[in-house]
Amino acid sequence: MAYERQLNEHLERLDQALAQLRNLIKRGQNKEAIEFMENGPLKDRYEELTNIINISQTNSYGSRGVQNTRTL
Repeated sequence: MAYERQLNEHLERLDQALAQLRNLIKRGQNKEAIEFMENGPLKDRYEELTNIINISQTNSYGSRGVQNTRTL
């Protein structure tokens, strides 16, 4: 449950950053939009989400926090 909650929170933050990017583009602030994507919050949100996903794939626990074990 914790992984699912964290993933949803990070997806929501990414969605908010994309909405901000859309507003910059809509106002014609292309230079600011590029900076926002390359060095700003959008890049940060994407990296945070990527890290959450990568961590979930490297440990031996599933999305519910239960260790993935098989019968021997």
